[in-house]
Amino acid sequence: MHLRLATHLDAAAVAQIYLASRKTFLSFAPLAHSDEEVRAWVEHLLLPSGSVTVAEFAGEIVGFVATSNADGCLWIDQLYVQPGAVGQGAGTALLTHALDGVAYPVRLRVFQVNSGARRLYERFGFVPIVFTDGADNEERCPDVLYERRVDW
Repeated sequence: MHLRLATHLDAAAVAQIYLASRKTFLSFAPLAHSDEEVRAWVEHLLLPSGSVTVAEFAGEIVGFVATSNADGCLWIDQLYVQPGAVGQGAGTALLTHALDGVAYPVRLRVFQVNSGARRLYERFGFVPIVFTDGADNEERCPDVLYERRVDW
C-alpha cells in the first residue's frame, strides 16, 4: 500500500471511489447531489484543498482520506475505500496516516447505522460524543459525532 498526496489528476478516481462506496455501503443515505455534481465537487473543491491523501495498491487508487482543521480539532471529513478493496487495509492505512503526529483532538461524523465505519473508528480510540437525528446533514440520516482525544 502506497499513500501519497492527491493531485488534480486523481479527480476521476477519487470521485469514482466516493460514488461507488456511497452507493454500495450507504444506500440508506441517498446522495443529495448528482454524480456530475459530485465529480465537480471533487475536482474543483475537495482536491484543491490540498488535504486529500490517496491509497494506491498495485498502481490503482483504492481509497482516500480528506482532513481539515477547525475549532481546535483535526476533522476527518471524508474516508472512503473502493468497495472491492474493503477489508484489505486501505482504510486502516489512511486513518493511521491522518492521525500520525496529531497532538490535539480529532473529530468526525458517521451515520449511526454505518456499523463497519463505526467499528473502525472505535478501534482507533474514537468515542461517540453526540448522537443526532440527521436534521443537520444533507441526507437527513441520524449520525454520530465522534472524537479521539489527545490522551488516547
